[in-house]
Amino acid sequence: MKLWIALLTGIWTLGAVAAGGPQYPLESMTPDYDDKTSLQRGLATYSHYCMGCHSLEYQRYERTATDLGIDPDVMTSALLPESKKIGDLGTIAMPATAAAEWFGAPPPDLTLVARKRSPEWVYTYMKTFYTDPTRPLGANNLVFPKVGMPHVLEPLQGVQRAVCKEAPVREGGQIKTDPISGNALTAEQCGVLEVVEGTGTLSAAEYDQLIYDLVNFLEYVGEPSKAQSHDLGIKVLLFIMLFFVFAYLLKREYWRDVH
Repeated sequence: MKLWIALLTGIWTLGAVAAGGPQYPLESMTPDYDDKTSLQRGLATYSHYCMGCHSLEYQRYERTATDLGIDPDVMTSALLPESKKIGDLGTIAMPATAAAEWFGAPPPDLTLVARKRSPEWVYTYMKTFYTDPTRPLGANNLVFPKVGMPHVLEPLQGVQRAVCKEAPVREGGQIKTDPISGNALTAEQCGVLEVVEGTGTLSAAEYDQLIYDLVNFLEYVGEPSKAQSHDLGIKVLLFIMLFFVFAYLLKREYWRDVH
């Protein structure tokens, strides 16, 4: 018994260490694989703002066009780089070694990002960039502090700044500190963001929809067959239910004389 308690305690401790302490609360987000319009808009957002740095190297353009109901000729002319063919994988031209020199690390491939992090994580991450002059690229993030990525969607969302919920970071000319630890309050501890009025081309609702469509598309890319699997699963369950009825009636027929 003591051995089991020790093992469970060790597993719980390792889990707490791996989690890295409390994390920023994630917003709810439910993907909809049947909303082809949303998926198409998400693809457009990815191709305009993300494709330059982030690849989809495990997904073929042709599969995307087929699943999203896009004509292959339209896909080729509107979204594919000139050097790509419709049957190619979604790799990018940026060399990984050069990207590591420019950004400190090569930008990650996005094919499986929603499956690795969860759609809620990606959704909240894309909404919580804020301006931070202390960072090399001028931006930080509440979900991923000290992020090495610029806020590429800032022209759409607007300049977002971090403020304290109950008081400004500076109070009476002094940096506001935590009353318990005495440490200076950071933007992550304040945890509240506000968009500077007039700096973005989209309203808050429009920007939320844009991010939803993008994350919806990335969730689809992570498992393109998921929608078909769900549909097939329902058909299989219905078949099993129907088969059970006939199997039960056959069982009664076989055992009728026995009883």
